[in-house]
Amino acid sequence: MSNDGVNKGRRRFLVGATSVVGAVGAVGVAVPFVASWNPSARARAAGAPARADISRLEPGQQMTVEWRGRPVWIVHRTEEMLASLEQLEDRIRDPQSDSHSSDMQPDYARNPHRSRKREFLVVIGICTHLGCSPTYRPDVAPNDLGSNWLGGFFCPCHGSRFDLAGRVYRNQPAPRNLEVPPYMFEDDYTIIVGVDEENA
Repeated sequence: MSNDGVNKGRRRFLVGATSVVGAVGAVGVAVPFVASWNPSARARAAGAPARADISRLEPGQQMTVEWRGRPVWIVHRTEEMLASLEQLEDRIRDPQSDSHSSDMQPDYARNPHRSRKREFLVVIGICTHLGCSPTYRPDVAPNDLGSNWLGGFFCPCHGSRFDLAGRVYRNQPAPRNLEVPPYMFEDDYTIIVGVDEENA
């Protein structure tokens, strides 16, 4: 009788221990299996919106965020920078951003400052010529760019020039203005690149 009691106790212990080990093993197999259904970090980054905190972006400064593997520039333009845009219209290839606008910018960027809010420019920092990355040159009339330069973006690879709205000058290698990505203001200090109010 006592042996039967000991055997039943052992049996219960073994059954319980085996169940626990089996459950842990099942979870150990299930977690990676379920996780494999999720997109990879690379895939998420390829299409995920990018969030930019502009609360510390001072007037005249530029910041860069990455969206879909491309640099997106956000420039906090001063009133002087905005005023320079009107002075350049006769030197800009597409001053009203009409050409190629359907694939290069959203409807809300079809204006002289090419932005939702006048003071903030949001453009993809890739030259429309051969895909180089221009440099931000906000300085007026520097020695290397001449007395007519009122600030903007300069591509040192082939010499393309863009103004502070990302509009390309006439007779430049770059055929089009810098691209404006879809974006929206989540609040006064946060820009989300990759979505806009119309498609959020």
